[in-house]
Amino acid sequence: MKATWNGAILAESNKTVVVEGNHYFPADTINKQYFRDSDTHTTCFWKGVASYYNIEVDGQVNKDAAWYYPSTKEKAKNIEGYIGFWKGVKVEA
Repeated sequence: MKATWNGAILAESNKTVVVEGNHYFPADTINKQYFRDSDTHTTCFWKGVASYYNIEVDGQVNKDAAWYYPSTKEKAKNIEGYIGFWKGVKVEA
């Protein structure tokens, strides 16, 4: 699977985990130069507290376009630390 936005490859892996229709990428498969920490946090009742990244490519910013769970609840341990995408990021094989 490959995650792209604004012409840049954000992540690429054949070991994504699919949860609720979203592909979660292992943390070591992202291209970190495009990721900036965000102050945004949300809570999922069964996964836990999510943290976000802003994606920045060629001076354009896609706010909170990637998220991850640094410490999940028990039922979501398989995606702990993995990164998911939305807000126009294309995820395809």
